[in-house]
Amino acid sequence: MARVPARTLARNKSDMAPQNAESTVGSLLRRYRLAAGLSQQELATGAAVSVRTIRDIEHERVDAPRAPSLRRLAEALGLAAFDRDRLLAALPGPRPAPDSDRRLRVEVLGPLSVRAGSAAVDLGPTPQRDLLALLALQPGRVVSRDEIVDVLWGDEPPKTCLSMVQTYVGRLRARLDPDREPRSPGKVIRLAGDGYAIDLGPAELDLAQFQELVERGTGTHDAPTAVDLLDRALRCWRGPVLAGVNPRLRSHPAAVATSRQRVRAALAYADLAADLGLHEAAVARLQELVPDEPLHEGVTAKLMVALAGSGERAAALSLFAEVSRRLADELGVEPSAELRDIHLRILRQEQVVRRADPRPRQLPAAVPGFTGRAAHLERLDALLPREGASQGTAVVISAIDGTAGVGKTALAVHWAHRVADRFPDGQLYVNLRGFDPAGPVPPDEAVRGFLDALHVPGQRIPVGLDAQSALYRSLLAGRRMLVVLDNALDADQVRPLLPGSPGCLVIVTSRNQLAGLVAAEGAHPVPLDLLDPDEAARLLARRLGADRVAAEPAAVAAIVTACAALPLALVIVAARAATRPGLSLAALAEELRQARGGLDAFSGTDPATDVRAVFSWSYRSLSEPAARLFRLLGLHPAADLSTSAAASLAGLPAAEVRPYLAELARARLLAEHTPGRYAFHDLLRAYAAELAAQTHESEERHAAVRRLLDHYLHTAYAADAQLNPHRDQITRTKPQPGVTIDEMGTQRHALAWFAAEHTTLLAVVERTDTDGWDTHTWQLAWAVTTYLDRQGHWHDWTQVQEFALTAARRLGHRADEADAHRGLARAYARVGRFVDAHVHYWRALDIFGEIGDWLGEANTHRNLAFMCGAQGHQRDALYHARKALDLYRAGDHRVGEANALNNVGWYHAQNGEHREALEYCEQALALLRELDHRPGVAATLDSIGYAHHHLGNQREAVASFQQALEMFRAAGDRSHEAGTLTRLGDAHQAAGEREKARRAWRQALVLLDELEQPEADEVRGKLAGLVG
Repeated sequence: MARVPARTLARNKSDMAPQNAESTVGSLLRRYRLAAGLSQQELATGAAVSVRTIRDIEHERVDAPRAPSLRRLAEALGLAAFDRDRLLAALPGPRPAPDSDRRLRVEVLGPLSVRAGSAAVDLGPTPQRDLLALLALQPGRVVSRDEIVDVLWGDEPPKTCLSMVQTYVGRLRARLDPDREPRSPGKVIRLAGDGYAIDLGPAELDLAQFQELVERGTGTHDAPTAVDLLDRALRCWRGPVLAGVNPRLRSHPAAVATSRQRVRAALAYADLAADLGLHEAAVARLQELVPDEPLHEGVTAKLMVALAGSGERAAALSLFAEVSRRLADELGVEPSAELRDIHLRILRQEQVVRRADPRPRQLPAAVPGFTGRAAHLERLDALLPREGASQGTAVVISAIDGTAGVGKTALAVHWAHRVADRFPDGQLYVNLRGFDPAGPVPPDEAVRGFLDALHVPGQRIPVGLDAQSALYRSLLAGRRMLVVLDNALDADQVRPLLPGSPGCLVIVTSRNQLAGLVAAEGAHPVPLDLLDPDEAARLLARRLGADRVAAEPAAVAAIVTACAALPLALVIVAARAATRPGLSLAALAEELRQARGGLDAFSGTDPATDVRAVFSWSYRSLSEPAARLFRLLGLHPAADLSTSAAASLAGLPAAEVRPYLAELARARLLAEHTPGRYAFHDLLRAYAAELAAQTHESEERHAAVRRLLDHYLHTAYAADAQLNPHRDQITRTKPQPGVTIDEMGTQRHALAWFAAEHTTLLAVVERTDTDGWDTHTWQLAWAVTTYLDRQGHWHDWTQVQEFALTAARRLGHRADEADAHRGLARAYARVGRFVDAHVHYWRALDIFGEIGDWLGEANTHRNLAFMCGAQGHQRDALYHARKALDLYRAGDHRVGEANALNNVGWYHAQNGEHREALEYCEQALALLRELDHRPGVAATLDSIGYAHHHLGNQREAVASFQQALEMFRAAGDRSHEAGTLTRLGDAHQAAGEREKARRAWRQALVLLDELEQPEADEVRGKLAGLVG
């Protein structure tokens, strides 16, 4: 391509730039050409285009000049990158992407590096570089001038230090943002209050990219996706944070916190990679970290596990030796118990099992694009004890209050993520749903959720809120944990969830001012108001792009005003604007101004604070099918639902409803928090429910709710059939047309479905009780029984069975009432309420006897046997087991007879009558094998082994236990596997086979510890007795 004469390239940039506000392609091209001193013919020759092309462009006779032609013209003109991009940006329609060779990239995860595309940026003298590094370590946070001075000069700053900081900022702006107009606000470094902040996103700052990837990786439940995201996050690092800079900066709390984030991400990655068998990948990532964290025992432990898993046992043992030597030489300490245990297991060529981290990590994913709230974050930071300072004598509580949608949760979760490393024992989180239309979460339910997160087995959870709270406080005593109690109704809901000793910090959010908590518990109030205009504009800029927001400041101000600077409203508006990039913000602001609506509970005298207007604006933009779905979703009783549930509400196939759900998610009227599962903000749920009441007749709403209940009932029934295939079935109410029933192909699939729907199913059962869907109430309670019992959710089971009993009584169905009594008794027995259980068991027997239901009587006697055995009343247990056996035989119920034979044999063994036990259990085994009842076969083999062991027949005992063990393992039944391993160890010990006993007990102990079963202590005692 020909070039223009050299004389035309000598003019400076100010001569080349256009001097007025005209910004069309034609006007810009003409001014650039005239500034270069070129005729149209000269430019045409240099760019290898026709004169007519240039003439048509300059006279606006071409609607859309081709971008390649403009690039050739820009090159022939010798335009600087800024002017070239400006010319291309003037093209109508979608803008061509700016050349990548000017994109700013700041990197602090390693030596400080700043590049504009492929060219390094000269940052000037060392203090100037350190200033940029300090700001980049804390993107979006305002760093005060005092902090800057302290980092740059320490205790001896020069007298002109403040003016020098200002000078450094000006020079950095010139280097990082060379196209900034004089005296205009900086796009990269901005002045805020008494300091400066740097606004760089993941594309411009490696730290922001790392943090975003970690948030996404730790926020997903899909393990392969999480591994990929965390791997990409760790690849952002090139060495220690800010290697080679001012030592004061490398020891700055922000730098230390960033390094801790890297370690946490690496440990999380290593665990996930190990679960997926990606040992070599884990070795690669951890070996990159070891030089920077040579004495971090957690990193060493994960690397040893990964090396052993990839077949490099010698390397793992060598690593242990090296770290042990360095710990002794440099710190004078021995390796931790965890390291020694892993070393020992590798030496013995045992599988290096990764145990579940007992520390809960319940924080939700941080809100993307969080901005503002600097003063509130500082107030929260002030609650933290200084490094090395005493923890004080009381738990620290902060109460964040503010109106709905003001961003209380976002602030609490964002800050919690920032300081999570200060609480090494974990973070607890619960949404108390204080203002949910279905009612708040009861304190006892919230406490039980925390006890579950702290790995307290179901059988160890006491009865009653006071006892549960006391156990919770005991578990937190001496720990440093962060507790987030989100969306609380009042102080009474919060108090049972407060730790009782120092070291913990509690963040409470509520729409109400929790004055009682402030007065009685000394909580620190943090009232949260609307965003200020600048913060609101920055929120929009983070979601829509800085260029789009900067181009229409008046429209942005109008949008902020119309949304009352309410974060929730702003996010909804931003989502709407993001889906219409071709529409100006001014047009969007006008649409918002004209949209009116309501939510009476959140209306005020100021129309700008009417959230309904914002909701209605997004709602009216929906397609009719999506709008109908949105309205019907307001009928759902819980905050979380699946695609199939939504399809059932709408009466549509799942494949047809998915695009409408996606449309709602794009409009931020629904959130897809995990693939295929969606959640409502409670205000949006209230709005949807109002619309449903206004739009749909009661018959239509009734039909939609019926379809929803049928979905949960029939899917739960299918899942229960996988978990308990030999259970006596019930006659269910038939599903209505339009109901989607999820298929349950495997037991694992069924368990996963129950786990995902656990909370929702409880809400659904409660709604059926409240609204009088009595048949669905007791049938749903029946369908969830197996899951709640086997998973240890016995308090939930109790509540569900209480609803079932009430429903059965209202229906007047005596058989269902008797079965509900029996189910409630079983649940009461599980939580230790034996007196209440006896009352309901005997009431069930009375009703079954009155109506002649022999099968109900048999099942009840079998349940009574279990409860009596649990109480240590083995003779009574044997009596009820025999009664059950007689009834099953009389009714020719072969599965019941077979299981009852094993029960009778087991309770004979518990009474020391081992030969009688063998007689009954062998009969049971033959019948169960004939019926192909594999769980029963395994349980009976275990009973036979137990009897042989106590008769001194250790060879037969071992053989029976080993067969049972194989079957339990094949079924994935770890609880029974642990019990059988314990008894197998007993048989080996009795036979004098000490090493085999040790091996069986060790395997049992691993399982019992993972399952948090109290029998683990008994097995530890057995192992201790083998020493010597």
